[in-house]
Amino acid sequence: MVPTNDPECPFCEIVQREDPDVREVYRDESVVAFFPTEPAVLGHTLIVPRAHVPDIWNLHADLAAEIGRVTVRISAAVRRAVEPEGLNVIQSNGKAATQTVMHLHVHILPRWEHDGIGRIWPPETHYSEGQKDEAWERIRAQCREIAGT
Repeated sequence: MVPTNDPECPFCEIVQREDPDVREVYRDESVVAFFPTEPAVLGHTLIVPRAHVPDIWNLHADLAAEIGRVTVRISAAVRRAVEPEGLNVIQSNGKAATQTVMHLHVHILPRWEHDGIGRIWPPETHYSEGQKDEAWERIRAQCREIAGT
């Protein structure tokens, strides 16, 4: 597979090995893993597909499986290297979800108590049972539809 790229994309620049300042930790035919320039914590690692894929909605299932396999391997390497107390695996899509580079990427985020990152979920929500049931039914219907295709 010849990776496609976007000349305006900073992650495509990394994939093409055009950024000499990148702290790359892993590369294969499908993905590249590297430290972000401003890590949230030490050991914070990004995994990106070599092909320019903007988000999860444009991701092919085979590449998703490969990203998943590499995510597990890199998570194990991070665990052995920096011995975190926990780990977040975060993959955001779209501006509302805090995606700032429109090239799909997975964050491997080693965590320690009092690491400064804080909670990633609100302490509580206030959705009614009706709202939860409506969302549940709509998503179930869509899942039935995609299962039938």
